[in-house]
Amino acid sequence: MFDPGDPEFLADPYPAFARLRATGEVHWHEGLGLAVAVSHAAASAVLRHRDLGRIWTDASPAERFTSFNLLHRNSLLENEPPEHTRLRRSIAGAFARGHVERLRPRVAELARDLVDELAGRIDADGSADLLEHLAQPLPVAVIAELLEVPEADRASLVPWSNAIVKMYEYGLPLEGQLAAEQAAAEFAGYLRELAANTREGLLADLADAGLGPDEVVATGVLLLMAGHEATVNVLGNGVHALLGQPAQWRRLVGDRALLEPAVEELIRYDSPLQLFERTATADVDIAGYRVAAGTKIGALLGAAARDPAVFAEPDTLDIGRAPNQHLGFGAGIHYCVGAPLARIEVAAALGALADRLPGLSAAGAPERRPEFVIRGLRTLPVGSAG
Repeated sequence: MFDPGDPEFLADPYPAFARLRATGEVHWHEGLGLAVAVSHAAASAVLRHRDLGRIWTDASPAERFTSFNLLHRNSLLENEPPEHTRLRRSIAGAFARGHVERLRPRVAELARDLVDELAGRIDADGSADLLEHLAQPLPVAVIAELLEVPEADRASLVPWSNAIVKMYEYGLPLEGQLAAEQAAAEFAGYLRELAANTREGLLADLADAGLGPDEVVATGVLLLMAGHEATVNVLGNGVHALLGQPAQWRRLVGDRALLEPAVEELIRYDSPLQLFERTATADVDIAGYRVAAGTKIGALLGAAARDPAVFAEPDTLDIGRAPNQHLGFGAGIHYCVGAPLARIEVAAALGALADRLPGLSAAGAPERRPEFVIRGLRTLPVGSAG
């Protein structure tokens, strides 16, 4: 069984996943304290089964994690029907007012500006960090505009998000847990004040759609955390993969029709979210494995994405792959509500890179984040061959 804290495993978890798939579709992981589904079929079943839900349990002691728990109790992600149905209908209704499509040209403009800045830094210094100058600022700017966060306040968003999502890792030290609670309190307080003084935009539309104040705040935090983390890590992991297989990068430079399938393939090839938990509300059978009521099972998305029963040559990066039935945005009722916006952002960034920096190349070893559940890089130095 794999060790989620082993640097060698974190560098490349996929061989370990392949060994697990070869011996069964579901395995008990003692270190994680839950079963993990490793085949595409089993992971899909975990995500779709209605007796496997997102059953929120407060971080404890509850009095120490007041803000973190409040955000999650009121989150679309952590609720099941009927609350989930009400929340998703209201959130979908607010998004249906055209917020994502309204942002499409702005996303393209932001991506071009950031890539121009990245290219300028490469010209001046010979290399630059793609995470710092493109992958991180793009989704933050987009979601900040979606939520109408003033420019002067945007610098706080990423530190808040980074601190909170560390709570999703296993074995987080107390110091990290307390930092997550402080970030949750500061972020919730900020969004509560922003929503109270906003009469238009997504936050106002969420309130108009019937969400209560705590639900509006929880939705805003979820959009930032999920949207930022997904886009940053798809771009970081994806560009790293493309530069490691330059023939695929050259395919993209030569044919913009490959942008859409490339986005899907980068999500599949190195999943930004590796594990998604469910709790059984009744006894459930997943690929012959009994999940007892009240116990948890995880869909190991990174393993499902390399299942040869679904993907031909699964360890090969193929930006023209079609169909591409990856589970990177989830499945079932918890399918990611922000997936359309994330796809727009990643495609805009890749297109801008191909236009402005067709000779993009690696300029040193990247630094990997030491977490398992949310898989990504801290740095990705890049240069250009011209």
